[in-house]
Amino acid sequence: MTPPVEPTAAESDTGLLSPGWAGSPAATATSDAAYLRALLDAEAALTRAQWALGLAPAEAATAVTEAADGHPFDVRSLAERARAGGNPVIPLVADLTKAVGDAYGPYVHRGATSQDIMDTATMLVAVRTLDLILGDLGRTERALARLAAGHRDSAMPGRTLTQHAVPTTFGLKAAGWRSLVLDARDRMTAVRDSLPAQLGGAAGTLAAFGAYGASDPTELPATYAHEVGLRAPDLPWHTLRTPIADLAGCLALTAGALGKLAVDVLTLSRTEIAEVAEGSGGGSSAMPHKSNPVRSTLIASAARRAPQLAATLYGSLAAEDERPAGSWQAEWEPLRELLRLVGGAARDAVELAEGLRVRADVMRAHLDLTHGLIVSERLSAELAPVLGRARAKELLTRLAAEGKPLDQAPELTDVDLDPTHYTGSAGALTDRALERR
Repeated sequence: MTPPVEPTAAESDTGLLSPGWAGSPAATATSDAAYLRALLDAEAALTRAQWALGLAPAEAATAVTEAADGHPFDVRSLAERARAGGNPVIPLVADLTKAVGDAYGPYVHRGATSQDIMDTATMLVAVRTLDLILGDLGRTERALARLAAGHRDSAMPGRTLTQHAVPTTFGLKAAGWRSLVLDARDRMTAVRDSLPAQLGGAAGTLAAFGAYGASDPTELPATYAHEVGLRAPDLPWHTLRTPIADLAGCLALTAGALGKLAVDVLTLSRTEIAEVAEGSGGGSSAMPHKSNPVRSTLIASAARRAPQLAATLYGSLAAEDERPAGSWQAEWEPLRELLRLVGGAARDAVELAEGLRVRADVMRAHLDLTHGLIVSERLSAELAPVLGRARAKELLTRLAAEGKPLDQAPELTDVDLDPTHYTGSAGALTDRALERR
């Protein structure tokens, strides 16, 4: 038996089984190297914050920052040694202290606990990744706005419970997709801007900072947050996990919002329907004729996985004591995977929306598949004053059962059967939706 190939450090996190996020900006922003960068940023900012309040010399702040920025740290070694203490901060503090040197090494991590640094780094990774996702959501909504405006009056079958219902327009459908993307954008922006730094010390009391000479330790979290570029926390949140829950919610919502776009495209691009097509579909390993809707497929996959990952993060809200055992640690991988999934889905949504091919002629042809029955709702309303509501419904139900084209029914010879004349307020609703910025 051929032995398994041992990956190098650079190859261990490539997303071989995750084509939805592999190679995406979000993948880079959530990589082990990116997390290491955030951990180092959090440690350096802590020393600078203490210097800003007179708790550390300027030379210490400089030494720690320079070591964090310039020293080569071994990610694989940190990962392997993290098992001993249950988190990667402990071995990182040892390596960073050594890199800083004897003179200022004691100022590394002074007064903090591992969770302070890990939580702050996680918030940094989240903010940096959300920035990328928000950029892609912006491109997606602009592309959808163009589709909605361009097809404001392109009539198509509205479908309910998989069947033709009444006519609608593709413009209104695209405007609806855009509305969901904007909902996701707004919620994600609010969450991004609310994410706080974490600083509380061993049990969330800031006691160690007082022991190291702070006259008012409560000043330190805000100074630290300013240094690291996050919001100042109201309280240490070691077991008050609202920021994680907020991330779970906005990411799951975004996955679902993009998933709605994807599943609609998957349906409308079926061979039998063919009302839309991805601009550049994917090939098949066995069937040369196929052009698969791969972008939609990957987005739909992310939408199906995201809720379960979010559920794990919501489950971690029940965090015991002043520092939890297990619930905090359970957050790291699901949150990173959520950021990656949504980041990959947002990347794919840009390509999907910008390249989507709309076949308005096919949509129009499909309106005639039921030979006028698609406007039976309107006919029922128009015939009710003449025949009575019950007789009008009975007539239309009988004609539908017989499969007879309505334009051949003598009772309907003078009735307008054109489905494009029954799109209701679709155009006005599309216009209203496009006013939103």
